Amino acid sequence: MPTDPLPAWVLTRRRAIGDAIRAQREREKLSQEKLGELTGIDRKTVNRIEQGTYPTDIDRLLLIADALGVPLADLVR
Repeated sequence: MPTDPLPAWVLTRRRAIGDAIRAQREREKLSQEKLGELTGIDRKTVNRIEQGTYPTDIDRLLLIADALGVPLADLVR
């Protein structure tokens, strides 16, 4: 699998995951800063994840899903 540059579908999926995180965060009425506090992830990194510009790992996604009170599968559809 090519890794540099990443295939366009990877970037599209990353943005879709970020959109799902943002939507759930807003439903929970959490700021990016508060989500960062709950997860131990810097607010700027939360923003980059939501924008789809940060290549995050599964551990961060699990922390975010837990803080938002949803299964990880709800964020990565």
